[in-house]
Amino acid sequence: MADGTPPPGPDPVGPAPAVRPFLVTAGRVAPSASGRTMPVETQVVATAEGLDSLDLLSFEQHDIVAACRQPQSIAEIAARLRLHLNVVRVLAEDLRAEGRLTVHVPNADAVHDSSVLRRVIDGLRAIPDSRGVLRDTD
Repeated sequence: MADGTPPPGPDPVGPAPAVRPFLVTAGRVAPSASGRTMPVETQVVATAEGLDSLDLLSFEQHDIVAACRQPQSIAEIAARLRLHLNVVRVLAEDLRAEGRLTVHVPNADAVHDSSVLRRVIDGLRAIPDSRGVLRDTD
C-alpha cells in the first residue's frame, strides 16, 4: 500500500508458480481485442459480483479478485501473487469484461510526473529479494 504496509488478506505461500504464463492465458498475450496493454499503474478493484463468484473462477482469477478487495495496481497484483505482469494484464481485462473487476486507468498527465516514477522506484527497492534482503539504494 502507499504507506508501506502490506495489503489486507493472506499473502501467497511457497515458491512462485511453475506454470508457464501462456498456459494461464491460453496463449493470449494482448489483454484486449484492441491490443492495448494496461499500464502497470492501472488500479483495479473487485466488484460485488466478482467477490460473490470467487468459487467459480480459475485459481489465478480467484487470487486476483480476492487480492482486489482493496484497490491494487496491476504491478502490485503481479508482485503479490507472483504472476507474470502480462498474465495479470490479460486476466484482469477478462475479469473486467465479465464484470468482476472495475478498472481505473490513471490520468496520462500523472504518468509523466517524475514524482510518480520516484515512488515506483522506491517501492521496488523496498521489495526484498528471494533471500529477504532489501536492495541497495543510491
